[in-house]
Amino acid sequence: MVKINGTLTEADGKSISEILAELGYSDRRVAIELNMEIVPKSEYDGTVLKDGDSVEIVRFVGGG
Repeated sequence: MVKINGTLTEADGKSISEILAELGYSDRRVAIELNMEIVPKSEYDGTVLKDGDSVEIVRFVGGG
């Protein structure tokens, strides 16, 4: 199980890109923190989640 934004999810073996697509996020407006470290966008395809990982997805919202 992988914890994504505080919720345990069956995501082991999936890349960050796959998870973002499944959850309906655009990778252009998010930042990903994996186990308390920021993951560069260039590494989303190659970063595979494993059991026990903790992921935080932060969305950027425009406004003023």
